[in-house]
Amino acid sequence: MNLRDDARALTDDLVRLRRTLHRTPEVGLQLPRTQEAVLAGLDGLPLEVTTGEGLSSVTAVLRGGAPGPVVLLRGDMDALPVAEHTGLDFAADNGRMHACGHDLHTTMLIGAARLLAAHRERLAGDVVFMFQPGEEGFDGARHMLAEGLLDAAGRRPEAAYAVHVLSAGLPSGVFKTRGGPALAAASTLRVTVRGAGGHGSMPHRAKDPVQAGCAMVTALQTWITRTFDVFDPVVLTVGTFHAGTQKNIIPDTAAFEATVRSFSDAAQARLKDGTVEVCRGIAAAYGVEVDAEFAELYPVTVNDHTEADFAAHTVREALGEERFAPLSQPLHGSEDFSRVLDEVPGAILFLGAPPAGADPEHSPNNHSPLAEFDDAVLADGTALYAELAARRLAHPARQ
Repeated sequence: MNLRDDARALTDDLVRLRRTLHRTPEVGLQLPRTQEAVLAGLDGLPLEVTTGEGLSSVTAVLRGGAPGPVVLLRGDMDALPVAEHTGLDFAADNGRMHACGHDLHTTMLIGAARLLAAHRERLAGDVVFMFQPGEEGFDGARHMLAEGLLDAAGRRPEAAYAVHVLSAGLPSGVFKTRGGPALAAASTLRVTVRGAGGHGSMPHRAKDPVQAGCAMVTALQTWITRTFDVFDPVVLTVGTFHAGTQKNIIPDTAAFEATVRSFSDAAQARLKDGTVEVCRGIAAAYGVEVDAEFAELYPVTVNDHTEADFAAHTVREALGEERFAPLSQPLHGSEDFSRVLDEVPGAILFLGAPPAGADPEHSPNNHSPLAEFDDAVLADGTALYAELAARRLAHPARQ
């Protein structure tokens, strides 16, 4: 089967579908219009399709022509609460945006379902297509796992793969991956400092939560540099800090939130307790009270070394040697596909998709309101999804 040529024959359909999805982005776990588009895209294919109970997921099982293992392919479907400023003629205008390229992922996975369905009699095993809502902070993968995703085919997958496009940092059409940690664990630190308000001219008669909160922000950065090995990196960024109503009023409270990224279970465990202890220590020194909560979002995304090597080999053999570049270090983003990889050996790959003619080093990054993605990668992304499944089914129980 020549899946790459088959995918190229679908190019016009893929571009149309991707742009339709891009115009109507939805956020979170409930994506009714997106789910409807996915079901329409799969209509007529020999698939066993189920939809989620508590979320707008779609799970489709393709039965091969002969018995064999199960391979899972994931495509996330949700958008971001970002107002789009690309100026594209198919830009969204509802205050939401596919700024992370999930419209491409969904389109490529539908395309892969079409390709593999056309050759299903030659497949020795089954393929599970995982169309997932709520990747952007809603833990949609966890919800799908809880609803029985891994049992959709009647037996658990032997391998799982996902592809994620990047609007910057990687030339269009080039894939990257690595064995081991590929993306960071993501957690949130939420802190509320409780002092005693007063007049700005007499801070000695108040307990200033702003000063204490600022001290916590700087102390956390110093604590990280003096606690963690630079070769097991940790990133803590305070993204919000809220306090006060007027310049001459010392408020009763101040609050901030930080995103925390790490690449090992040991670092994650130390962060969970240590960040809270730092905030409590500063609060005691300043004579204020503090509520500090460390909430874990997604674990480290860890690629199986064997499956990552297999994916890299598949890219080189199916698309060309020049289409693969090793990922030397993990990325600082996070993914709930980590939930799947904690249960099933597999790998996530990254696909460069900056707009045609753009310098990938200076293109707007994923999540930017200016982020654009090249439709030209759709056919090869579709082909790779299909190649990963077909080749992996042909080589079961790889050790």
